[in-house]
Amino acid sequence: MINAPRKSRSRLAAGRARVLGLPTRGTTNPNRLRRMDNWITATLGGALRAVEAPLVVDLGFGASPITSIELAARLQRVCPDVRVLGLELDPMRVATALPAAAPPRLTFARGGFEFAAHRPDLVRAANVLRQYDEDAAAEAWTRMRAGLAPGGLIVEGTSDELGRLAGWVLLDASGPVSLTLACRVESLVRPGDLAERLPKLLIHRNVPGQPIHAFLSDLDAAWDAAAALAPFGRRQRWIAACTGLQDRWPVRTDRARHGELTVAWPAIAPLLPGRR
Repeated sequence: MINAPRKSRSRLAAGRARVLGLPTRGTTNPNRLRRMDNWITATLGGALRAVEAPLVVDLGFGASPITSIELAARLQRVCPDVRVLGLELDPMRVATALPAAAPPRLTFARGGFEFAAHRPDLVRAANVLRQYDEDAAAEAWTRMRAGLAPGGLIVEGTSDELGRLAGWVLLDASGPVSLTLACRVESLVRPGDLAERLPKLLIHRNVPGQPIHAFLSDLDAAWDAAAALAPFGRRQRWIAACTGLQDRWPVRTDRARHGELTVAWPAIAPLLPGRR
């Protein structure tokens, strides 16, 4: 993690070139973002196909371009004319990013939250905001939303090093739309373990009295209630737990078999002082 003064975090500044953001650690593993990418192609592929030659930005691709390469390849299966632009603050990472066997219409450039003066139709910001404090992360959301093309979307989230636990928020120009939790079900101990992958605006609010705490508590309780399905495998137990939330929470379970659960943002949005 890069340590930076709080003042620089709040400004999202990164030097005189007006490139906005803080350097990432750069740690990247192949297939780390596979769950996020598969959700994007399945859930947002139609929106991309509705745009002629849509532009997708992979923000903060890290020390290796592998996750940008994987994103481009996966998106091109559902939207052949998609363009993918990998952005990084470190010019050396940009200079060495493009391999000889890269997918078509994949490019790299130096940039941050200003998107290098582009207006993308979709942004994937994975493992970028973990190092920011809450105010700076909220500021980054606002800055990115303002830079979208009309109808544009942002997928912002994080995963563990191997991509077995992940969480991301879908945002449009007006704000956050939904939260998705995703896991490798076979290695899941309890759904509450996904709390460590909550976005910055929720991770410190997983305490009694906050909606996200109630949601995760109900998910754990539904997991316990589905214990009778354990002999049939963790996947069947996970699907039953997700389905068990439908009468209390606005969840989407159509991709539960893939280890994913999506809940509408208004239901789990943090309660701020003065809000009931």
